[in-house]
Amino acid sequence: MIQLKSVQKIYRTRNIETIALEQVDLEIKKSEFVSVMGPSGCGKSTLLNIMGLLDRPTEGEISIAETRIVGQKDKKLAQFRNEKIGFIFQRFHLINSLNIIDNVELPLLYRNISASQRRKIAQETLERVGLSHRMKHFPSELSGGQCQRVAIARAISGKPDILLADEPTGNLDSQMGHEIMEILHQLNTEGKMTIVMVTHDEHLAKQTNRIIRFFDGRQVN
Repeated sequence: MIQLKSVQKIYRTRNIETIALEQVDLEIKKSEFVSVMGPSGCGKSTLLNIMGLLDRPTEGEISIAETRIVGQKDKKLAQFRNEKIGFIFQRFHLINSLNIIDNVELPLLYRNISASQRRKIAQETLERVGLSHRMKHFPSELSGGQCQRVAIARAISGKPDILLADEPTGNLDSQMGHEIMEILHQLNTEGKMTIVMVTHDEHLAKQTNRIIRFFDGRQVN
């Protein structure tokens, strides 16, 4: 589902060159639930951004769902990303001026579907994460765990093949983190989604199919 070959990412300023990823070769199979671990600054988020087509590698090749990515134009990549990839962020990244159902509808605005169909999909997705009773509320009226469930609903509303989660439980207490992991496991086992999760929590990582470890931009296992 995801293939990286000799991927390198270098950030350059006038005087400094920083290697964020160095010669990464990685394959993640369809329906795998994989966790990525390593110390802060080791390249985990850079890896996720490249997998999610939010950033381009300096060198190397990337294939997502058997589609070669390097060399594609931005407009085509944006459409591909919208159809194939969902994102969950540690800080939720909800739009505070929109209510919950409008937040969940956002990825669907770029699809060729009617407003009524968008609303129906958003309602069904919120029901799936147990927030159908909160559709008209705003993010500021929800707890952290509820906001993360809204973020998950937004990420999966377009039925992506791949879900990328960057510290999805990092801002939550242990009980809320447990509930979020239950949802992710359900999406993986029942929905057959391929999930890549960045985490610092060894206990959570051990619940996934495989742990990929990074150190100083290099994969170490």
